[in-house]
Amino acid sequence: MLILPTDFNASRDWLAHRLDTVKLAPGGDVEAGGDATPAAVLVPIVMHASGPTVLFTKRTEKLAKHAGQISFPGGRIEPDETPESAALRETDEEVGIRADFIVPVGRLAQYTTVSRYRVTPVVGLLKPGFDLVLQADEVAEVFEVPLAFLLERSNFVEKVLNFPERRAVTYAVNWQGKIIWGATAGMLMTLYRTLNPDATSEPTP
Repeated sequence: MLILPTDFNASRDWLAHRLDTVKLAPGGDVEAGGDATPAAVLVPIVMHASGPTVLFTKRTEKLAKHAGQISFPGGRIEPDETPESAALRETDEEVGIRADFIVPVGRLAQYTTVSRYRVTPVVGLLKPGFDLVLQADEVAEVFEVPLAFLLERSNFVEKVLNFPERRAVTYAVNWQGKIIWGATAGMLMTLYRTLNPDATSEPTP
């Protein structure tokens, strides 16, 4: 089981090295194509003294798309942005965490969603002490899950999706009654496979 160093800088260096050396193939719920819209999310690892957690948002029920779903902060990449700058901007806009609390350490493999977004997940370390200011019309709730829980393969349940063009496997994770599924769970599986030293030899579904 992966145990991150308790020191912030040591964790930053370990994660940066791991993300730079373990390169997984792009994945997703559908095949990537030229029509996919570039997007980015922040995978926010909060470095608490008691152990690292991953921060999630729950969308409001009144949204036209993805209402009530659990996700990472993020959105489309504007023409003048990098994935890192887009992920930081969206995190500030959605939950009020300023960029000076976040240290981006690397990228996970891109993930293409059913809605045709080609998402670059940016892993960032967060220093505790930030204030949350939720974008009321978009974010209903923010919560954290221990990183150790998300790096246990037994906590992922496989879900089969039958699309007209192919069969795909996605995942769901249940944290205290909160169900993380779809693209967010798929990106969590990418995080698991990238960071866990025992996972790189596992077959990909």
